Amino acid sequence: MVEKVSVIGLGKLGASMAAAFASRGLDVIGVDVNQRSIELVNDGKAPVQETNLGETIAANKERIRATASHEDAVLNSDISFVIVPTPSDERGAFSLQYAAWAFKEIGKALAKKNTYHNVVLTSTVLPGSTRQALIPILEKASGKKAGRDFGVCYSPEFIALGSIINDFLHPDFTLIGELDDKCGAQLEELYSRVMANGSESARMSLENAELTKISVNTFVTTKIAFANMLAEICEKLPGGNIDVVSDALGRDSRIGRKYLTGALGYGGPCFPRDNVALSFIARELGVEALLAETTDSMNRSIAQKVSDKIRPLISENATVAVLGLSYKPFSHVTEESQAVYIAKHLSKSGVRVVAFDPMSREMALEEIRRDIVVLDSIEECLKQAEAVLITTPDPLFKALTPDDFKNDRSEVLVLDLWRILQDKLAGQKHIKYIPFGNGEDDAASTARLNELWGGTARETFQTSGK
Repeated sequence: MVEKVSVIGLGKLGASMAAAFASRGLDVIGVDVNQRSIELVNDGKAPVQETNLGETIAANKERIRATASHEDAVLNSDISFVIVPTPSDERGAFSLQYAAWAFKEIGKALAKKNTYHNVVLTSTVLPGSTRQALIPILEKASGKKAGRDFGVCYSPEFIALGSIINDFLHPDFTLIGELDDKCGAQLEELYSRVMANGSESARMSLENAELTKISVNTFVTTKIAFANMLAEICEKLPGGNIDVVSDALGRDSRIGRKYLTGALGYGGPCFPRDNVALSFIARELGVEALLAETTDSMNRSIAQKVSDKIRPLISENATVAVLGLSYKPFSHVTEESQAVYIAKHLSKSGVRVVAFDPMSREMALEEIRRDIVVLDSIEECLKQAEAVLITTPDPLFKALTPDDFKNDRSEVLVLDLWRILQDKLAGQKHIKYIPFGNGEDDAASTARLNELWGGTARETFQTSGK
């Protein structure tokens, strides 16, 4: 039975996994090349920002230690989880440079170990990567044979930044790609003791697991893009309401309500690149991936659409406030953020953009300091704004009231891309409130539908009556 685990890579996912394992009573050794991260973990502190990470590490300090030595970690644990970056390359594939280096170091340690050890890759990779690229590195560095002397699994997690520990301990299922039954069974037994909700494992070949991982994320992005398309259609219908439509769709068990909100597109470090990566591997294997390619294209068009939507409604040199810069609430990450893209589009069109985010100010400044002004409070943004864009459904923005939008202008335009303030702002005299995904002009929409169908119906009726 596994009692000691090592985690190679103490970034957001790695550090959170280490803390989660320790919280379930396991002894954990973390490995990282960053000496500061090592020192923080050994002091019982979080090496990165993530919800509940600091508290969990502190509460389990006696079971967690960190080192720069792969050898120390491998020789003193039963199983190693490798969570290192696999950045996208110019083709859209995932680079294995960091994983290859980690596997080489692990292989060197395995050469000195006389007992069985299981190596589990958690980083996202494309089909064939583990067996064809990484296992040979382990075998060469160790002088041993995979499957006989050590095990290899591919087991990525399905988590979201801002809730990694909770997601890791309460998964819908655990995905296990296994080289053989022995290593897969060992990992499944460990997960059965760690996962708080007793989730089932899906065990399969390494290649099927690699494909499953990127397929899950790509399918979710397809749902998001579909819902956003419906939201645009709803805006052109009299009384159109994307929430009404999505709620009804979600009642169908074949579809489900999750990720059908209809708002801004997806962003962050996983969804956009996984979609591109699936398209890449499909092309390389001679398969058309038109659905994945279209989803990516639709998502990348949203920022321009939002900018084009608001530009005719404001003055030439208007100040627009963007509330929310991270790619989602409770995260400081601005990677592939739709809000950042929108802010840049508006800035390039001549608009002065001010912005606020409760968590991502520093990261946002690094990315967009030349394009927009990042302020320290919502109040500073709103008092300057001719128009306001609400780009994330953050609770801080949900708490805003009509009075918060009052400034020296007679009317403030509010484009609410998540419809979080509809009950509060709709109908307010000093606010022109536009909820994305709801009908914009019932009279014009009715006229268009009448033009489309009324004449046809009348002609059919008149013809059939002759």
